[in-house]
Amino acid sequence: MTLDEALASLRAAGDPARAAEATAYHKAPRVYLGVSVPVITEMTKAWRAGLSVDDRVRLAAGLWDSDIHEAKVAAAKLLTQARLHPDDGAWALIADWAPGFDAWAVTDHACDAGGRRLVADPSRLDLVERWTTHPNRWTRRAALVITLPWTKLPFPKPADEAIRDRVLGWAAGYVADPDWFIQKAVAWWLRDLSKHAPDRSRAFLAAHGDRMKPFARAEAARHLPQNETFGGLPPPPPGITSAT
Repeated sequence: MTLDEALASLRAAGDPARAAEATAYHKAPRVYLGVSVPVITEMTKAWRAGLSVDDRVRLAAGLWDSDIHEAKVAAAKLLTQARLHPDDGAWALIADWAPGFDAWAVTDHACDAGGRRLVADPSRLDLVERWTTHPNRWTRRAALVITLPWTKLPFPKPADEAIRDRVLGWAAGYVADPDWFIQKAVAWWLRDLSKHAPDRSRAFLAAHGDRMKPFARAEAARHLPQNETFGGLPPPPPGITSAT
């Protein structure tokens, strides 16, 4: 599977009407082909079967650089796998993408792939921590999205608990940022964490909830009892929620 072949397959699966809808929805100024994510996922599964890890990384790099929305999604999907050996090249490529993130959808797909590489080697969090002060808001946001795997652990080990504390420290530094997407990322992390560690989410909201936007506080508390208070503030009305 060459880059030209992969791009030709994506173009052949495109739908002009869906492409127009995607252009309006995502708003990032790039080419949209109108291929659904499930279709891209099936395509990349077939491509992966015939490629070495190094070849996958090379193809992913070319797809991402094409600046076609669906090709960027496919690039991330090529690298989205729990067990990937060796994975240094895949991680280096994802990390190289991070400073140029420019929209939520492609960022989230890249972070889905990157989160698996962090779980495989948590020492990579040292690099992710640098993203928390990056001037690009999408890169700052990615530091929380890529670490979401640690919110989902039902039986975390002490090292995982330490990582949760570390990322919650990053989130605490974000709560004063008025950007909707940054607020949403903090809320997303806390909401998912509350399913497995409600006390941690509760403590964060008690300490920092008064500085969060109402919609973000509501989203973060979605799975906590509705009569709780955070930082002396009641949760916002149920109607104030995030857009997703």
